[in-house]
Amino acid sequence: MSTSNGSAKSSGRTTTRKSPAKRAASTAESARSKTTAAAGEAETAARGAEETTKNAGRAVASGLETGRRAVTANAGKAAKAATAAWAVVQHRKALAAGAAAGIVGVAGAAFAVGRSTAKPAVGPLTRLAGGRI
Repeated sequence: MSTSNGSAKSSGRTTTRKSPAKRAASTAESARSKTTAAAGEAETAARGAEETTKNAGRAVASGLETGRRAVTANAGKAAKAATAAWAVVQHRKALAAGAAAGIVGVAGAAFAVGRSTAKPAVGPLTRLAGGRI
């Protein structure tokens, strides 16, 4: 039978133990590889976040530009509407007189048409006699 490290008996296998320095070096190497991998992942995530931030900034800038254009266009439309409304207010007396004249004209035309259709059709002798014959 063989012995490992001089004191323990084993069944045909020899067990080798690492020295504390080798174990520390192995642990340090493992930690270094894990740290390197984590640093790589963090760098990739940071680049992705930076790209996302840039894209969001571009989207915000684009939205602001679109909003500015819409406000400018709507301001022009509002100015035109205000100008038209002010013209109506300035000429309200003339507009009221014109509307009244139009209403009187329509009413007079309707009255004249109604009177001509209300008369029964009569012959020439009845008209000469004033409707007595």
